[in-house]
Amino acid sequence: MTKLKLIKQFLLDNPKAAIGIFIVASVCLMCVFAPFLTQFDPGARVARPHQAPNMENILGTTRMGRDVFSQLLYGGRVSLMVGFVAGTFVILMAMVVGIASGYFGGVVDNVLSFFTNLVMVIPSLPLMLVLASFLDQVSPVVIAVIIGATSWPWGARVLRSQTLAIRNRDFVHAAEVMGETKKRMLFAEIMPNMMSILASCFIGTVIYAIMTQATLEFIGLGDPLSVTWGGMLYNADQTSAIRIGAWWEIAAPSVALASIAIGLALLNFSIDEISNPKLKAQRIMARFRREEKKALKSAAAEKANVVEVV
Repeated sequence: MTKLKLIKQFLLDNPKAAIGIFIVASVCLMCVFAPFLTQFDPGARVARPHQAPNMENILGTTRMGRDVFSQLLYGGRVSLMVGFVAGTFVILMAMVVGIASGYFGGVVDNVLSFFTNLVMVIPSLPLMLVLASFLDQVSPVVIAVIIGATSWPWGARVLRSQTLAIRNRDFVHAAEVMGETKKRMLFAEIMPNMMSILASCFIGTVIYAIMTQATLEFIGLGDPLSVTWGGMLYNADQTSAIRIGAWWEIAAPSVALASIAIGLALLNFSIDEISNPKLKAQRIMARFRREEKKALKSAAAEKANVVEVV
């Protein structure tokens, strides 16, 4: 029961985190349990073309008579997979390169910094455009790998700077004197002090990857056989959905992309507020003022009741 109270208090004290968790969890759960929420195959023709939303097809149908709601759920699986795969790749590379470079220094730092700077100058979006033009189409997995392989240097540079500042702290020197191994120093002493930076880096990469994939597919450089949110926008644009009044084809993937981006951005903001001492102090003071106002109102109400009785 105590843990539930702590979670409840945390969500009440961090409304941005609560809203962000609710939005992201809702979208992810709907995509994961897509077979239980829709009976239609996203690639099958199930109704008349451009049928407006109704009881059977709650988000209408496409030009090919495919159910938009089923495409939204199944397409979200692919889009979210791209984001989380790219984010995981980035966070692993940033941790290994950034923390090792900052902690060991010397030759290791010089080599890893050179490698980081070399990868940093490679632009990911133009690279994907070139590969898409060369390969005709680019699969979501390839997009995730390219984004992950070209986006980790920024996080590595931040982690390196933070590691340089932490490795000279007293608790690190104390652990070294006690004979702690290098592995434990990195993963038990230094890394836990950078969890907010790691989480922010991961969330930022997920947002960037999802939006980049949607952009590539919207301009026709994605895999036409895979159902994704960007592919839905591309198909709606090719069939002139807006001109003929089939607004639901554009609205469904657009709202999904905006929702997941807003949810992740709120989580990112809440992590900054929790980890930043100044913002944390402001939040604590705001809660204190709210409780003080409630106490004053209660005291005033009790005083008024006493006066009435007298």
